Amino acid sequence: MSVTYGKDNKTALQAKYDAQKIAFAPIMFQAALSLRNLGILELIKKKRNGITIEDIASELDLSVYGVKVLLEAGLSMELVTVEDDIYKITKTGWYIQCDELTRVNMDFTQDVNYEGMFTLEDSIKEGKPTGLKVFGEWPTVYEGLAHLPEKVKESWFAFDHYYSDYAFPEIMPLVFKNNPKQILDVGGNTGKFSIQCAKYNEEVKVTILDLPGQLNVARKNIEENGFSDRVDGHPINLLDHSNPFPKGADIIWMSQFLDCFSQEDILQLLTRSYNALDENGRVYILETYWDDQEFEASTYSLHATSLYFTNIANGCSQMYHTEDMLKLVEKAGLEVEETVQNIGVSHTLLICKKK
Repeated sequence: MSVTYGKDNKTALQAKYDAQKIAFAPIMFQAALSLRNLGILELIKKKRNGITIEDIASELDLSVYGVKVLLEAGLSMELVTVEDDIYKITKTGWYIQCDELTRVNMDFTQDVNYEGMFTLEDSIKEGKPTGLKVFGEWPTVYEGLAHLPEKVKESWFAFDHYYSDYAFPEIMPLVFKNNPKQILDVGGNTGKFSIQCAKYNEEVKVTILDLPGQLNVARKNIEENGFSDRVDGHPINLLDHSNPFPKGADIIWMSQFLDCFSQEDILQLLTRSYNALDENGRVYILETYWDDQEFEASTYSLHATSLYFTNIANGCSQMYHTEDMLKLVEKAGLEVEETVQNIGVSHTLLICKKK
């Protein structure tokens, strides 16, 4: 069945205006970030009756010139309005200043992606994350994650956790509806999901599969939460497909994990999951698919995030279309038993069993 995405019904004038927005987008992004970080939007927000450029400059100890050029850019971005020299914040300006999702996305763009994205063309040509070299010489971001500059690491984890933190409370009843005793958390990262499971169910045991560096971070978090007796780690290079997954788990859990790999690697990871399952086991895949979003803003964000994978993360993965994943599930010998949509911010859960 053929499906069409996108539309082209703008006037020529609107299309040209939108093209200029794209042409100057990097500059205007920095202006919006400066308006936020320098406290200008926050100050305007607090002044319900508005405020002048001179008063902003005085209160924030900035030059009138600096405030002026930023606010004039803010007018074109529709972050502020001005009437009789009095500036007020708009709804869009409020979201830039106050919305947690927008803040997380902007920090991720600035701290993790911005400098590296200058080499996006090279990443496309070479199939490598060429932008990652601004931080270090690793083949993928995952090997270097524990060694990234602190601010970069903070923004990376804030981005990663924001989406999962909203999803995990909703997902727990689905995970434990059949009372699993053993869960394999593949790519468990800092151990957030495993800790949530241990808190939710007093009997379950969870094993995290991840790189040794990430397991060290996870173990620290597990110990701090007092779950070392029920949550452990299994060090593994997940891209070494000759290395089998441990058997015996009731659930093999993959959350925001498979989007970190190429389709070829996803097929191998799902095949290794298949081989580790018994007939009653299930594979749970929690992902954000760009075609399965309620809001255009979500699809836009996911398409942008795909380019992070291209340029910074690994050079070969993306936020996938649902059909891409379903084809790989089938090739691995699995079938989708249940689909649960609209979890958290933008997630879909696929519960899979052996055919």
